[in-house]
Amino acid sequence: MPAGIKIYMSHVSEYFATCPKGLEGLLAAEIRQLGEAFGCAGEAVRETVAGVYFQGDLTLAYSVCLWSRLANKVLLPLSRFEAGSAEDLYQGARAIPWQEHLNPHGTLAVDFIGTSAAIRNSQFGALKVKDAIVDCLRDYCGQRPSVAKRDPDLRINAHLAKGKLILGLDLSGDSLHRRGYRTRQGAAPLKENLAAAVLLRAGWPPLAAEGGALLDPMCGSGTLLIEGALMAADIAPGLLRPRFGFERWLNHRDDTWLQLREEAIARRERGLATLQNEIRGYDADVRVIRAAESNILQAGLGDRVRIIHKSLRELKKPTHTAIATGLVICTPPYGERLGEKEQLKGLYRQLGQRLGAEFSGWRAAILTGNPELGKQMGLRAHKKYKLFNGTLPSELLLFNVDEHAVVRTQPWAETGTSPHTGSPWPDSGTSPHTDSPSAAAAELTPGANMVANRLRKNQKSLVKWLSREAIDCYRLYDADMPEYAAAVDIYRDRGGDLYAHVQEYAAPKTVDADKANVRLEELLTALPAALDIDPSRISLKQRRRNRGTRQYEKRNGRGIQGQGMRGREYDDQDRITVCECGANFSVDLWRYLDTGLFLDHRPVRRWIARQAQGRRFLNLFCYTASASVQAALAGAAGSVSVDMSRTYLDWARKNYALNNISEKRHQLVQSDCFDWLRNCREPFDLIMLDPPSFSNSKRMEGVLDIQRDHVGLINRCMELLKPGGLLLFSTNLRSFKLEREALSRYAIEDITDATLDPDFQRNRKIHQCFTIRYT
Repeated sequence: MPAGIKIYMSHVSEYFATCPKGLEGLLAAEIRQLGEAFGCAGEAVRETVAGVYFQGDLTLAYSVCLWSRLANKVLLPLSRFEAGSAEDLYQGARAIPWQEHLNPHGTLAVDFIGTSAAIRNSQFGALKVKDAIVDCLRDYCGQRPSVAKRDPDLRINAHLAKGKLILGLDLSGDSLHRRGYRTRQGAAPLKENLAAAVLLRAGWPPLAAEGGALLDPMCGSGTLLIEGALMAADIAPGLLRPRFGFERWLNHRDDTWLQLREEAIARRERGLATLQNEIRGYDADVRVIRAAESNILQAGLGDRVRIIHKSLRELKKPTHTAIATGLVICTPPYGERLGEKEQLKGLYRQLGQRLGAEFSGWRAAILTGNPELGKQMGLRAHKKYKLFNGTLPSELLLFNVDEHAVVRTQPWAETGTSPHTGSPWPDSGTSPHTDSPSAAAAELTPGANMVANRLRKNQKSLVKWLSREAIDCYRLYDADMPEYAAAVDIYRDRGGDLYAHVQEYAAPKTVDADKANVRLEELLTALPAALDIDPSRISLKQRRRNRGTRQYEKRNGRGIQGQGMRGREYDDQDRITVCECGANFSVDLWRYLDTGLFLDHRPVRRWIARQAQGRRFLNLFCYTASASVQAALAGAAGSVSVDMSRTYLDWARKNYALNNISEKRHQLVQSDCFDWLRNCREPFDLIMLDPPSFSNSKRMEGVLDIQRDHVGLINRCMELLKPGGLLLFSTNLRSFKLEREALSRYAIEDITDATLDPDFQRNRKIHQCFTIRYT
């Protein structure tokens, strides 16, 4: 035996459990608890970087493999020796009596980590260790084992650092974080042991023992929920694994292992029988919902963990049963992998708003890879922990959701959001950056002050609804005072910045032009004072009836007071991205008469989403395909969106890209809808028909007049409708009259009232909507 070699084999051995960086203290505490629980030695526990050394017998080693929620590997070191050369490496490995560990007919694999001046390649190091083991066994009994990269009988771990090699057995086999329940996963999966660490840091086990609830509003493939349920039900995380590395080891004590496993099974049965905690997850992505459901079933928790398709804006405390307290926990997108940081500010802000509005008295735990995004929540964390999600440094933010956690300056002040209500505006009626209404109105004319008061009044009437529905884009004013004839729409981008889109209605010829201009200037002056919007973010346009292609032409939209967009060229950087019902949309407030998102059709898009799951959807005169986006995100089996304008279809492609929607299943077609309908032979389950009121575009044959042409359009759409299908027809022609007699063979329902949200109740003639089906 070469000098310096020490063989470690006795009744009580030293083991090494590896874990992600940052979890060493938690793992050490866990191993001590397991030693106490199973009455086996576990006092000699020592932390090091990314792991913990501990001493004990096989009972403790097996218990850590079965019960540890944090470890990656459990290793049994066999030898430590100097490996200054390849020959030293071979001789040191060769000196171990491998016949005591591996059957000569068995299989092995060697994991080699580290390099040195002599061992420059880990594959070479693994090969030398493998040769030593094979030669040892062949010399001992004349037979040699074979190498198996997958599922070997024995896995050897070799770690080379500073010229010294630690050689040992991998008792765990596959990494312990692979519990065996995750058959499907989302785009950025959280490792199971990191999820468990987040739950432990958040204090979930004692909270679960008190009957608390566990909610994940962005649950992805359900890892946090499953790990939380395993803790609450006292289920060993290793019970679902097919095997461990020690099970074919020659020194394996099967009686000890079977006893531990039977006890774990009994504890699982008792835990499931008494588990009463509400454990629920939500996600806006139907695809990951399905993955989560599959994983939950695989974990044996199908009747204990509920998953619901719901966007973040809909997050509420469950009301079906009394729940005094609980934990809201999630891992929002970081920015590095799933989206740009600026685009994610709105999501974090919305999360903070929903927590403040719905979960007072609860706890919250947010794991983020970008602490700056965490600051957008408007809540102050009472504890922070540094963790690593793989190689990504992360920070765990812990909150007690109460009034003491509210940050009363940034970022609420920047966004105009009330920290008390979680609403997009203060409920006091004052500007968020002024102490009183008089301070904001000091320099306003009497007319402008009157308009500012009306804007504040409208805002106050909408504030609870906006907060409850998490709406970022809405109509605030629509010629409420006839002399100030304009519509004002508010947009909040995903970075939290506020914009106003002002559409002046063309004044009648009987109104003096100079007086109309004065009133318009008063309206534009009132907006920044009433709503604290930067004047450069206020766009002004004039609405008039469009003919032909005018609706597609670029406009000279501008900001007000000379600070905005006037007098320069536009590019895509002038567009903003907004969120609606969990979907992202590109909006242009400057270049076109319409912004790319018809706000009055918000309920229509929600209705389409509810109807679209598993169905084929046809969107005619699709504009920027916002309804198709909602249908795709809701799980439509496929869709076709048709429009004549290349400009708007390119815009639709940008919306698809913002929502990761593939055109393979959701087609965008540039065509005159009349021509396309004549040639189409494909059936659909759900059709949306939303034509312009009038068009004489050069790209069309003839002229579209919706009052004259709607019967023919509806009849052709109904020919494409599958049995049991549904057509939604919408028009914004105020004088429109549906020809019910000509369409009498269909069942027609006027759903206009149901498609008018509170911000459009002042102008109930904004559109008309009908559902049409076969009788």
